Amino acid sequence: MSARGMARHLDRLRFGATHRKVWILSALGIMLDGFDFFIMGVAIPLIVAEWNISPLQTGMVSSAAIMGAIVGASVMGRISDRIGRKLAFRIDLGMFVVFALASALAPDIWWLILFRFLLGIGVGADYPIASSYVAEISPNRLRSRLLIGAFSFQAVGQLLGALVGLLVLTLNPVPDAWRWMLAFGVVPALIIVILRRGVPESPMWLASVRRYDEAIDSVTQFTGRALTIDEVREISEEGAVAGVVRPTEARVTRAEQKQLFSKGVRGTTALTAVPWFFMDIATYGVGVFTPTILAALALSSSANTQFIADDITSTEGAAFLDIFLIVGFAAAILLVRRLGLIVMQTTGFIVMAAGLVVLGLTDFLPQDSPIQLALVFSAFAAFNLFMNAGPNSTTFALPAVAFRIENRGAGAGFAAAAGKTGAAVGTFFFPILQAGLGLFPTLLIIAAGCVVAAAVTLAFRARAHASVDAEERTIPIDPEDH
Repeated sequence: MSARGMARHLDRLRFGATHRKVWILSALGIMLDGFDFFIMGVAIPLIVAEWNISPLQTGMVSSAAIMGAIVGASVMGRISDRIGRKLAFRIDLGMFVVFALASALAPDIWWLILFRFLLGIGVGADYPIASSYVAEISPNRLRSRLLIGAFSFQAVGQLLGALVGLLVLTLNPVPDAWRWMLAFGVVPALIIVILRRGVPESPMWLASVRRYDEAIDSVTQFTGRALTIDEVREISEEGAVAGVVRPTEARVTRAEQKQLFSKGVRGTTALTAVPWFFMDIATYGVGVFTPTILAALALSSSANTQFIADDITSTEGAAFLDIFLIVGFAAAILLVRRLGLIVMQTTGFIVMAAGLVVLGLTDFLPQDSPIQLALVFSAFAAFNLFMNAGPNSTTFALPAVAFRIENRGAGAGFAAAAGKTGAAVGTFFFPILQAGLGLFPTLLIIAAGCVVAAAVTLAFRARAHASVDAEERTIPIDPEDH
């Protein structure tokens, strides 16, 4: 049996119990990222009140974990190539456990920033390891939906973060309640680390390091039959299944980066990296500060002694709005093969921009009036729904189908780095811009970024078709591709 024949054989397999276990435990790791991402949005007003920190320090503590995630995504990807997916699969969340607890016990803002950065390394590491493992073991016919489905658990984590924050504030309405919020993440992380001990090692990794006997045992858990050593050796020589991006491939060398900006490739690089950069500015900048935005727009000004009540109310509103994040991901899974990535991405960016403009304009309406409250929640709901039904799903999937095999790993790594850079920019500068310019100009700036991203998507859409033949794609780019 040839390597490609083995790939076709794996693609025809029934999605079995071992596939489900790997997928669920990967998705739960991404859920923790969503949880941590949102719980900070609830905790930040309390941290500001307890330590009286400046807008600059607020931006630093908000973006620290995301800066760490940039490091984790590159460093742990390389380490996993040496120690294997299974061990790396546990180390990354082990870091989450240790530094989530350390963050909850931080004595001052600078220690908190440090611990959040170190926690972010673990969170960032889980993305390339988990997504690569899911892609390696997924049948081709299910790969796009399984990847987007796993990524959708970020929204589940955000809703969980809102509910936990609300519970903690209700039971313990004091400024240092943020410590319990950050500590809560230790519990699910420990459970996931323990459960991940039972997953098999990646058969592709075992084959790549010539541990053929172990690779046979691992593949057997997915295929239901043993493979010969020659078959596993053939797979190792072939490499990953087409369309799969491994952590090793996420490292962008100088030569690869130069190639990404060469004639004929730079348009694809722009198509995948620029929209992801602006999308994460909006996703993280607005998402982390959702309770803050709701408190500024939809709550009457109150005395400092009532800020916890405001935080509770805004968190209740944020929890309701997070439901639209889940609905958006569900829509993406259902519509991706019908509409294609370009239509979903462009439409999503346009509606996100419109939602942000409407949201900012409500600042000029009478506060707490019925029309203002209706517009605030409608605009936020549209932003969340179309963000996850569009760019938050499509930017994750587009590099795998827009680049040719020889550029795919480098292109996907560069695009992901651009996205994380946007996330850091959004969370760092949002409180600074809000304090210096006001909420409406800040939201307008983010909306302008969404418009630019939509324009870039449309301007360079042809590059995706020119780069990859239709039969090589596992996800349609346009409606006519399916």
